[in-house]
Order: sequence, then structure tokens, then C-alpha cells
Amino acid sequence: MTDFSQRLNYLRKGIDELDSQLVQLLAKRAELTTQVGQVKAETGMPVYVPEREKALIAKRRAQAEEAGVSADLTEDLLRRIMRESYHTQNNRYRCVNPEAGNIVIVGGRGALGRVFVGLFEKSSYNVSVVEKDDWEKPAIATVLANAKLVVVAVPITLTESVIRRLNNLPRDCILADITSVKAKPLEAMLETHQGPVVGLHPMFGPDSPGMIKQVVVVCHGRHEASYEWLLQQMITWGAALHYSSAEEHDQAMAYIQVMRHFNTFVYGAHLKGENPDLRSLTVFSSPIYRLELAMVGRLFAQAPELYADIIFHNPKNFALLRRFHNRFGDALDVLESGDKKAFIKQFLSIGKWFGDYAKKCLVGSKRLLLKADDDEMLRK
Repeated sequence: MTDFSQRLNYLRKGIDELDSQLVQLLAKRAELTTQVGQVKAETGMPVYVPEREKALIAKRRAQAEEAGVSADLTEDLLRRIMRESYHTQNNRYRCVNPEAGNIVIVGGRGALGRVFVGLFEKSSYNVSVVEKDDWEKPAIATVLANAKLVVVAVPITLTESVIRRLNNLPRDCILADITSVKAKPLEAMLETHQGPVVGLHPMFGPDSPGMIKQVVVVCHGRHEASYEWLLQQMITWGAALHYSSAEEHDQAMAYIQVMRHFNTFVYGAHLKGENPDLRSLTVFSSPIYRLELAMVGRLFAQAPELYADIIFHNPKNFALLRRFHNRFGDALDVLESGDKKAFIKQFLSIGKWFGDYAKKCLVGSKRLLLKADDDEMLRK
């Protein structure tokens, strides 16, 4: 064996030992974060404390710079470690309102319904689930008659009809829904139930492990003080609450959900029609294009009924999609005319509309792209 090989083996052995120590340190850290979670559950502190995380990252970045280590690398590692630690902390949560009584999740065996059932159970609430086959059972009338909170977690197309079946709830029972449209369900709840009413939209999918760092939109309905404990409970679960009118929410969702989902659907349909080799596309793609392709693939790995309900629910959104279609055609006309100056002029105009947010996206997306390139992620 050459001196070079011996030296290389010696250095590699040192790296292996350090890597082993890193694993041991992660295990010790996990033990501590689990204990932190227990303390938070007992005291009612939220799992996610933004100020604490921000201060910790700033301190470690400064330490990394002093040590001659990449501050960005240090931050990336810490954020990944902290994300994992949040999940080890969420075995139990404090029950904000021990006197809340019986909680009923209508559709609690559905994808998002199960998330809510799990969160309430981790906070030691008494939770009952009602599914579509349960309505005719005599016991369900008793369950609803004793309910103090009813959360409607059913598909969009069923939400209003299910709400109208809940017309005999106790006057002090809170009625809430968690669908992705708010105006019509909120109106239906206010008409059906005379007690506390609130519209909620969790801005995350059922594959989320919980509410940590997730946004939940809150649309006030009636008797806000009566359901304040519910909002505080979601904060304890780690959620960030955003308050909005139902109308403002639905207008935003037309762009955030309807337009994006439909655009992705058409992109997928076009790929199917052209029939390129997906493996070849991923091999030739840089990280950003693999991410974009992954978002298209993600859509078609899920239930089509969910996206059909979102897109078809409000025909008023079809006009928005038609305008998008027209603008696509206008842009294609510019290309076919060969007017590159017109294209650049429009490009600059759009960039001006985005303003500083475009630069923020450029910087932030670089971090995502570095992660996407690890282990040749998202290659077919």
C-alpha cells in the first residue's frame, strides 16, 4: 500500500469516527427534545416558537462564521434537525380546554379528518367520528346531542348538505368546517345553527404530520369568544392563524388552488399527449425542472375527485381560467410573430409588478434547488 493510500485511509477513518459521533449527538439531542415536548405538553407551550428558532439559528450562524464553517450549511443542518425534533415533541399536547366536552369529527376517517382526530386525541379530548354510513344509527343522535364541538371534514361537494343535517345541535355547541372554500359553507352553518360558528381552512394536505409551522385560515362566523379556546389549541399544535373574510379567502383560492391545479392538469395532459420518455426528461433536467415536473407528478398521484371538486365547485372561476387561456394565446402570438422586443418588454413589465418579491424568490429558491440535487432527488 502506498503512502498516499495509507494517508487517505487514515483521513477517511477520522471522518467515519466524526460521522459516528454526529449520529450519537443526534440521538442525545432527540432525547432532550423529547423531554422538551413533555414539558411543553404539561405547561401548554406551543411546540413551535418562532422567536426561539430565529435566535438559535442566528447564534449558530455567528458561531459557524467564527469557526470558519459555512453559515448556510450550518443553518441547513439545524433546520433539518429542528424539523425532525418538532415531530419527536408532538406525542402529546396540552389540552387548552379540559371542559370542552365531546368533540365530533364528521368525516373523521377521511384523509384530513384523521389528522384532526389525531391532534385532538393527543390533547386528551374525547373524540367521536361520524361517517356517511352512521347517520341512520340511533346512537348518532345522542352523540350529536351531547357534542360541544362539531367539525365538518367532508368533500367540498358534500359539505353544505352535511351542514344542513346538523340542525339539532346544542345551542352552545361550536360548529366548524375545514373545507377549502369558505363563503358558502360559512353561510350554511350560520343558517343551520344558531350557536357559535367558525370557518377554518388548514393550508396543508393530509400527508402533513400535524400543524407545526402550518397556516390555518380563520373566517369568523358567530360568538367568537366561545371558540377562542379552539383557536388557542391550534396555536398550541404549532399552527399560525391567518384571519380573513370568507370572500377574501375564496378570491385568493381562485389563484392559489383553482388556477394552479388546472394549469398543472393541462401540463400533465400535454405531456401525456406528446408522450416523451419521463426518465429521459429527468436525466436532462436541472434541479428546478425536476421540481416543477415533480409537482405535476404529485398531482396525478392523488385522488382525482379532490381536484375535480376544487376546480368545478365555483363556475365563477371559469372566467379566470378563460382569461389565462387568452393570455397564453396572446403570448404565443408574440412568439409566432418573431417580436422578441415585445416579449422582453412584457417580461420586464411583469418583473416590475413582482417587485422585490422576485429577488426574494431567486434567493430562496436556490436553497430548495441545492436540496433537490442531493442524491439525484426526483430522478425517475
